[in-house]
Amino acid sequence: MPRVKVQRKSTAIDMTAMCDVAFLLLTFFILTAKPRTEDPVPVDIPASSITQPIPDDNVLMLTVAEQKVFFTVDGNDIRKQTLNQMGDKYGVKFTPEEQTKFSGTPIFGVPMNQLKQFLQLDAAQKKEYKQPGIPNDTTANNELADWIREARKADVALHNKALRISIKGDNKEEYPTIKKVIGILQKQEINKFSLITTIRAAPKTN
Repeated sequence: MPRVKVQRKSTAIDMTAMCDVAFLLLTFFILTAKPRTEDPVPVDIPASSITQPIPDDNVLMLTVAEQKVFFTVDGNDIRKQTLNQMGDKYGVKFTPEEQTKFSGTPIFGVPMNQLKQFLQLDAAQKKEYKQPGIPNDTTANNELADWIREARKADVALHNKALRISIKGDNKEEYPTIKKVIGILQKQEINKFSLITTIRAAPKTN
């Protein structure tokens, strides 16, 4: 008696669920990724053989290059609150639109008397504008110290946390500028801070 042949059918796999998961993961990583902040001036940071990652949040960073200091603090709410506190301190009233623009500005380096004009620039103009840096004269006009102090107050008021301070200095930056920034921190009893470096190979031992 001849054997009955069972007709073979091709196997079909439904990939809809797999595609959904892949797109959900992709969307998650895009939304949670922290964009890299472009420095207003070229900064060639020094090398180090010790690896310690920069925290993702709650960081105040001071970028030093060309004898200028630029200010960065994480969190749109902290930036907005810090701006309002600085406005009260210096007698400058910022509109809600200016507050929103400043909260979306990750890094800046202009004096208080030029900040309103700076906020009116669009993204392309800000990129072309040569920022003069935040005044940090310890004997006359030390706006940098006020920005640091008010940002720390804002972080405590909003999140009840202490900002972690980091200094990002150019590899060829003159020592007096870095020393001045460290002195400003120490006057506020900030004796623990990080120095941002790049990675180099550890020295070979015989």
